[in-house]
Amino acid sequence: MPVNLPIPLPETLLPVAGVRLGVAEAGVRKANRKDVTVLLLDEGTTVGAVFTQNRFCAAPVQICREHLAATGATGTRALVINTGNANAGTGAEGLLRAKGVCEALASQLGIGCEQVLPFSTGVIMEQLPAERVVAGLPVALADAQPHHWLQAAQAIMTTDTQPKAISRQVVIGGQTVTVTGMAKGAGMIRPNMATMLGFMATDACLAPDLVQSLCRELADQSFNRVTVDGDTSTNDSFILMATHQAKHTPITNWDSSDATRLKASLLEVAQYLAHAMVRDGEGATKFITVRVEGGRTQDECLQVAYAIAHSPLVKTAFFASDPNLGRILAAVGYAGIADLDQSLIEMYLDDVHVATRGGRHPDYAEPQGVAVMAKPEILVKIGLGRGNCADTVWTCDFSHDYVTINADYRS
Repeated sequence: MPVNLPIPLPETLLPVAGVRLGVAEAGVRKANRKDVTVLLLDEGTTVGAVFTQNRFCAAPVQICREHLAATGATGTRALVINTGNANAGTGAEGLLRAKGVCEALASQLGIGCEQVLPFSTGVIMEQLPAERVVAGLPVALADAQPHHWLQAAQAIMTTDTQPKAISRQVVIGGQTVTVTGMAKGAGMIRPNMATMLGFMATDACLAPDLVQSLCRELADQSFNRVTVDGDTSTNDSFILMATHQAKHTPITNWDSSDATRLKASLLEVAQYLAHAMVRDGEGATKFITVRVEGGRTQDECLQVAYAIAHSPLVKTAFFASDPNLGRILAAVGYAGIADLDQSLIEMYLDDVHVATRGGRHPDYAEPQGVAVMAKPEILVKIGLGRGNCADTVWTCDFSHDYVTINADYRS
């Protein structure tokens, strides 16, 4: 079961003017499940995107980059998403099949092929059954409605146990602006750019040249700070869409209080979706915040945080509710900071001071650690004693179910 992650209710997911969503059961990999989604964007919508840094990137990622380069920030009119097949490791044939899906949707909408962005998630190194996706497009188009965010969030799931979606509203210049987003991802999560698949839309009027940099900034402060298992997917994609249909004065920079409130609302949605992936991590029973302070740079704080968050020994100790402090300190030590002074290291579990000056705190007692580790949400805080920088990573534990899910993934 996900860790303290509520199932979104349809009425809480707000339509974004200029966006319609539709789904279909196309039998991409399994029958009787929603597995094809279309997002239709009104003309003039600005799109920002970030993609996986995995060099073995999937065919749809390659085509998205090509189409965005061809049309620019305001040329995209439709997204098509399939689950059940990643179309990664499929060579030239995979590119042809993904392009064929774009061509089919473009033909039905009367737009150019390059105005369609494709996304896939699922099993790697199997050819996409493009004919099934194409056959499902008319159904998805007929289903397209502004309020179908929950159906879409369900249709992009793979090993997720529940859909991940949220809406927020903020008043800008006296006008209500809506932000709605959805994401999928539970395993093969160390985004290193964004989420496995994440889509956020707002009706805010944002200058087109702000959207791409904003997309990157949101990713860096949310999806790029989570990890389930340390694996960077071949298909990671995060898309930010601004439809410009709210009636406020356009935002051209981030200097105003209105702009600051909008960015905060967007970040809240992005972080919620990123946290939701960790809370629904494959087999997860604990949601863990790793906070590293006192670094000379943010990069070295992240180095240490990820060393802790990626350690199988640390993650299995969390699953067992075992305060095995040595595993955490060992991860700090091998994180790669050559001149780290272990005599300056401080460590806390929640508000319990468990280690000081590189050793066990004299007032720490094992039952205190056991009590913290038994909680579903835990804070690990490390002090490096080197400077004034800090950063945070969110992760989960490793349970027996993680192995079971991944051992059976293709069956």
